[in-house]
Amino acid sequence: MASPLITIGRCLALAMLLGGCAGQMAYRDGNELIAKNQTEAGLAKYQEAVQAEPGNAQYRAALAQARESAARRWLETAEREQAAGRALPAEQGYRRVLALDPQNERATAGMHALERDSRQGKLLDAAAQNLGRGEYELAKQKLNAVLDETPANDRARVMLREVTDKSAPPVAETGLAKSYRQPISIEFRDAPLKQVFEIISRRSGLNFVFDKDVKTDQKTTILLKNSTVESAIYFLLLTNQLEQQVMDANTILIYPNIAAKLKEYQEMTVKTFFLANAEAKLVANTLKTILKSRDVVVDEKLNLIILRDTPEAIRLAERLIALQDTPEPEVMLEVEILEVKRSSLMDLGVVWPTSLNFAPLSTSGGAGITVRDLKNLNPDTISVTGVQLGVNANKNDNDSNLLANPRIRVRNKEKAKIVIGDKLPVITSTVSSGVGGFASDSVTYVEVGLTLNAEPTIYLNNEVAIRMQLEVSNLVNTITTKNGTTAYQLGTRQASTMLQLKDGENQVLAGLINNEERNSSNKIPGFSELPVISRLFGSQRDDNAKTEIVLSITPHLIRNVQRPEASAAEFSAGTDASFRRRPDPAPRADVVLPPPPGTVRPAPAPAPAAAPAEQ
Repeated sequence: MASPLITIGRCLALAMLLGGCAGQMAYRDGNELIAKNQTEAGLAKYQEAVQAEPGNAQYRAALAQARESAARRWLETAEREQAAGRALPAEQGYRRVLALDPQNERATAGMHALERDSRQGKLLDAAAQNLGRGEYELAKQKLNAVLDETPANDRARVMLREVTDKSAPPVAETGLAKSYRQPISIEFRDAPLKQVFEIISRRSGLNFVFDKDVKTDQKTTILLKNSTVESAIYFLLLTNQLEQQVMDANTILIYPNIAAKLKEYQEMTVKTFFLANAEAKLVANTLKTILKSRDVVVDEKLNLIILRDTPEAIRLAERLIALQDTPEPEVMLEVEILEVKRSSLMDLGVVWPTSLNFAPLSTSGGAGITVRDLKNLNPDTISVTGVQLGVNANKNDNDSNLLANPRIRVRNKEKAKIVIGDKLPVITSTVSSGVGGFASDSVTYVEVGLTLNAEPTIYLNNEVAIRMQLEVSNLVNTITTKNGTTAYQLGTRQASTMLQLKDGENQVLAGLINNEERNSSNKIPGFSELPVISRLFGSQRDDNAKTEIVLSITPHLIRNVQRPEASAAEFSAGTDASFRRRPDPAPRADVVLPPPPGTVRPAPAPAPAAAPAEQ
């Protein structure tokens, strides 16, 4: 009867054997399920295999690789669905990834992005309702909240442009819009300035407050027909060197347009611009040049600009930054490099010995040869060396193609470099002077192979100009100096050109040819000149090698500069001294002038009598 220890050992061995078989079967089933694109079931089988044999590295590697591949594939699908605006399939994809890997950062960020899109969608719907009811200020607040969080939201940009076109640009003038749009026709010749403003005040209901330095008794002339209150105020201020400051919904302060008064009365606004594409330093230079702004702070680390200026200058800065903060054009360069190398070797003939060496044989006792031994030389005591006869009959043809097909994405007017080859070490020895000097070695590397430099310039007509420089180098010879330093002899072929291609147009550059011919012979003088049998008295070696570099390049536009709308590219910027907004130049209906005082209004014409009805 077996002992208890033997029985336990047999049971353990049987359990290990059964566990190993179960792990192998689960691993095999997992491979089959993964091949059938049943990812979840395959991962479950891999997990069973790992649990059966925790120490099996093959099972653990297969589980990790399958899990990573599935997560990457599901993430790409979910991101495509999200970009297409299909939120539900995108959410399902992200949840599959999180079920597989709860710590996946891309899936977590995708879920946050879906929540943000849902929240912003509700804000945009509410803004659309406000826009339909004419509540422009509420709509603008919601749209600005969306754009502050997602500046690239196209729907919010379009709606904000519509709101801006329909509403008065300055916020402080929103309450004045009704008074400004009132029609007016006035005619004054050399009238006091205060009297003109009184007439405008009666017509519009606006209040005008004058600075103590305003000469209200100075004469002015203004003739306006079928105009508006806003235009009348604008031209009065412009022709009398005055400026205005809106105090409240119906009160305007009038003061002289001089530097001291501008500094005292003009309100300043501080705004921070977060840039997505343009460099903050370049945009700041634009604002300083165009707007003459002095209070500009640039934060290159966060790529933002803080501007302090008048509200009119801030609005102009917004339009300038919108034009300049656009994505730079990009192009994908598809390059195909082909090295065609053809070589042929012909080695044919008889290799005859070039020399015969005679030497006396050693004595039988193994001692050296003496002069006495030389007296007894005969054919049996003289050895002959160097008698070797060979026949060469070799022909070798090689035809090899080395192909590289890199694809590189380049921004406009940026340099791209492609290097295919090796680096040869060049060792330089330096020995210090003096007694007991020591030697030191420094290593530098020389690039050998193919180097391609490309610099694209993208035009608005979807054409790409590419400045190209191609260099092909190869190792020709290795030279060793007296000091033991190794130097290399390199062969170089270069080509530089400027191409202008359309989007998707292909161009092939060829002709970088290196042709080498080496001929060597070993012949017996006289006999090698005989016809027909000359090959029997010598050998001929012909080695020919020809290498050609063929370059094919095709540009594919990823993104180009979009021309802005005419209204965005050209707009009024006031005068050199002021950024004041010019009145709306749209045509208006005729304005009926009020009758002079004391004039009796004519009675309205009686309505025509109704025609008698027919009997």
